[in-house]
Amino acid sequence: MDSRQLEYFVAVAEELSFTRAAQRLFTVQSTVSAAVRALETDLKTTLFDRSTRRVVLSTAGQALLPEAKAALEALDRARAAVEEASSGLRGSIRIGTLARLSLVNMAELLGAFHRKYPLVEVQVATSPSGSTGLADDVRHGRLDVALLGLPKPELSGLDVRDIATVPFVALVPSAHPLAGRTGVRLPELAQERFVDMPAGFGNRKMVDRAFDAIGMPRRIQVEVPELTTIPDYVRVGLGVGVVPDLELPAAHGVAKLPIEGTALTWTLSVVTPAGRRPSRAVTALLELIGDSTRPEGPYF
Repeated sequence: MDSRQLEYFVAVAEELSFTRAAQRLFTVQSTVSAAVRALETDLKTTLFDRSTRRVVLSTAGQALLPEAKAALEALDRARAAVEEASSGLRGSIRIGTLARLSLVNMAELLGAFHRKYPLVEVQVATSPSGSTGLADDVRHGRLDVALLGLPKPELSGLDVRDIATVPFVALVPSAHPLAGRTGVRLPELAQERFVDMPAGFGNRKMVDRAFDAIGMPRRIQVEVPELTTIPDYVRVGLGVGVVPDLELPAAHGVAKLPIEGTALTWTLSVVTPAGRRPSRAVTALLELIGDSTRPEGPYF
């Protein structure tokens, strides 16, 4: 048994597909299959139940998976400790983030991290399904850490550190009857058409649930992939918006109203896989993110 065999086994176990595991490891399927077969021969057991349609862990595979992950993490820590002692912190980080994230200046943050730890390779990715996709990528090992915003019940399987919380506000056209108000309640908006982001995004989920909770599901007229574009659609009268009170670009012809009668908030969190000790590189990044969220932090 060697570390490469364990790495291939873990990838197949998490992806439940030899093809996806090979893509994740940047190799060919035959190499992954051969490594898993060699591991099964060494252990004298079957680790996966294979069919033409699916791959599932056997009982032995389920028993091996947490031990294999722990072994690989221990090897990574040992390797990192030796490399850090000899030449500085090394390694790689796969970080997921939301597009146009204004609460944290990601470019400045990662630039500072690179200057401090130039031997650590940083890969940055987003997800077409927003926070939901990022959370799933962290759970399945495709990302090491992610910044996202989801309701707490949807953060199972993750270690969560909250960074900042902001209230939701309503956006309405300046000619709308509600535009001159000092605030608005959700039932007053329920019959409106809405502009919002796709269903996988955390802010969309929270607002949908808030309207469902009052028994008044809303109607989405326009879906857009970026929060910053919502005011443009509101301005031309295609709907109203309920969005986190972030630094959206100024939009002439749009009124912003506080939401009254409910504590509807959006929280930005940084997440890592639950039950796994983060690598030294990830720990260093988390510490820098923590520094950035203090009032004097330069990236917040």
